[in-house]
Amino acid sequence: MIIQEITLNGKKYRLTLTDQSLSDVRRLKALYNAAYEDPESFEEVSSAISDTINQIASAAEPAVSDSDLDALIQSVMKVVDEKSKETEEAKAKHAEERAKSERHKTSKPKKSKK
Repeated sequence: MIIQEITLNGKKYRLTLTDQSLSDVRRLKALYNAAYEDPESFEEVSSAISDTINQIASAAEPAVSDSDLDALIQSVMKVVDEKSKETEEAKAKHAEERAKSERHKTSKPKKSKK
């Protein structure tokens, strides 16, 4: 769970992003891409986009006004992107450290000459 405070137009909002919220953000990005790649499909996906935006906005307290909705969605997407990047970097660092550890364990000690 990610808890983030953001300020939009002088109003403070507290976001509580759960796994479901993160999934909704990924879904929204996919819907945006579908509408962008095939503008004729926009009417078909616009309802799903609207529903997903409302679902994401429900993670904010207090309730988001219509005038702040677009900025909120952009902020949420930015937060999710940053957290995803941090997670990927941490995974890569962990994998690198683990690989070094494995190499160190498997290397044979050098014999000393007497």
